[in-house]
Amino acid sequence: MKPGLGDRLKYAFDKVMSRGLPALIGLLGIVTLIFICFIALVVVLFGLFPDDQSLDFGEAFWLTMLRTLDPGTMGGDTGPGFRIAMLIVTLTGLILVASLIGIISNAFNEKVEDLRKGRSRVIEKDHTLILGWNRKIHQVVSELLIANESRRRSTIVVLADGDKVDMEDQLAAQLPQRSTTRIIVRSGDPMSVTDLALTGVDSARSIIVLSPDDSAEADNFSIKTALAILNNPKRRAEPYKIVGEIKQEQNMEAAELVGGSEAKWILGEDLISRLIVQTSRQRGLSAVYTDLLDFGGAELYLTDVAHLAGETFGTAALSIPQGALVGVISGDDIVLNPRRTHVLTSGDQLIILAEDDDRLEFGEFVSVDDRPINVSKDKKTKPERTLILGSNGTLPTVVAELDSSAAPGSTIVLVEEGAVAPALKLRNTTLQVKSANPSSRKVLDLLKVDTFNHIIVLANREDREAEQADARTLLILLNLRAMKKTRPHNINIVSEMLNNKNRELAQSTASDDFIVSEQLVGNMITMVSENVEMQRVLAAVISSDGPQLRLNPASWYVKTNTPLDFNTITEAALRRGESALGYRIAGGDAGTGDGVVLNPVRTDTVVLGDGDSIVVFAG
Repeated sequence: MKPGLGDRLKYAFDKVMSRGLPALIGLLGIVTLIFICFIALVVVLFGLFPDDQSLDFGEAFWLTMLRTLDPGTMGGDTGPGFRIAMLIVTLTGLILVASLIGIISNAFNEKVEDLRKGRSRVIEKDHTLILGWNRKIHQVVSELLIANESRRRSTIVVLADGDKVDMEDQLAAQLPQRSTTRIIVRSGDPMSVTDLALTGVDSARSIIVLSPDDSAEADNFSIKTALAILNNPKRRAEPYKIVGEIKQEQNMEAAELVGGSEAKWILGEDLISRLIVQTSRQRGLSAVYTDLLDFGGAELYLTDVAHLAGETFGTAALSIPQGALVGVISGDDIVLNPRRTHVLTSGDQLIILAEDDDRLEFGEFVSVDDRPINVSKDKKTKPERTLILGSNGTLPTVVAELDSSAAPGSTIVLVEEGAVAPALKLRNTTLQVKSANPSSRKVLDLLKVDTFNHIIVLANREDREAEQADARTLLILLNLRAMKKTRPHNINIVSEMLNNKNRELAQSTASDDFIVSEQLVGNMITMVSENVEMQRVLAAVISSDGPQLRLNPASWYVKTNTPLDFNTITEAALRRGESALGYRIAGGDAGTGDGVVLNPVRTDTVVLGDGDSIVVFAG
């Protein structure tokens, strides 16, 4: 059926209406203009003038327009014909003005709704861009706020597939109110090139990719997001600084292929498993790692050799008024704890533990009072027994790390329902597997936990949701603590928690248990986003190959119960072929880090007792 004139007019009207606010205002203006011209023409043609007054078309047009826009204008009109014409104008004007107000009001409401949805474009420069949302978001943003304290003006932009207001409320509930950093949230798909354009991605200083929690597609999200940034035909010319997490090691090769030199990837499970093993061997060492991997207190920085080129590592270590020298980057090589005779060259970078990078200064070489120094040899390690309660994807790495660091003849006992021994060739340890429920008090009693030197509790994240896995971990801890009360024993317990809130809950009930969580992964991602070179440095710090962080007895270095300063401790460590970072006073809360002092003021006097320790890189 052929459309008629009415159908065509309706279709034309629909097209105008669909064009939005400008078209609607334009249409209303044209209708108003036609109406005013029509009434003015009627007034002139039929002589509908006020009493004793004659009007031309221009004057009639002006009077009609005023009465259309302002109904009160007709109060002084005279003459019956003119009053009737102006009454019609006024009534029609009320309708037209009301329509205009309604159109503008609706457009304003739609704009507010769009802003609420987080779909407006961000125009920022030198900001940190976070793509995605998971449990680490609060930790990452918190660390960025601390890192940005030295900046006059800084901005964090978050793009995630969620409700903008809900995301803003979640961040506001857990972050400090006063900060020099602005947080801008946008709603969209980080894997979409169109949505990325909302975030000012090309002007971002660094980009952090946070993949979804507990998702089989988490690594796909990270890789596709990197692809959307790097393969955009309108991308910027200079390289990006992208940092993200890869959860499964088999996906690392694909991620590195996509990211190239512009993306740095953190293998989260590998990081957690290595930290679990290393912190399980020495109480208090967990506080050292926590301090190193955040922006609160002392952290690692990189600085040029400057005027120390040609000097030895030992000389440089005793020439820093504020800081502890722990290593050197020479070309592509990262050397932690080099020999004190290692000669620095002009192209080297120093790895220094310091409070802030603006305090990295070098002074004159400090002569040390060596009278308190009392260097002794390490005691030989003995075979140990380690109990692993629970299992997850990190188990093979945990067992391999335990085997590489244990003395020959050591034993590892794994307890988990349906547990299967990982296919590993062990050199120093014997692995025993028991299929049982590790959260059962009866099972723990039969294991005789007081015969073990170390206990590791792994979160079963593969078979349970995060909250369920943490609930089981907490139940295991409560049983172990109850057993401690009846059979006191000194065992270092390291437990893995997934949710940082549960970590705080578990930690509040005992001070000698440290819980490793994804918080540490978030900290490492943040540090690398601030300086991509830190990825290699942090990888070396947590590696089981080469020098490792240790808490050695103070009596191995200096005379106990004798006043001394950190310069003396540094010299004592150098004589043992180690690099000193600080010390730990016995009796402190290992869970909260109390008692651990990293990068102390070098000239402050301290008296170390027989139970105190020195924090060093050794090996």
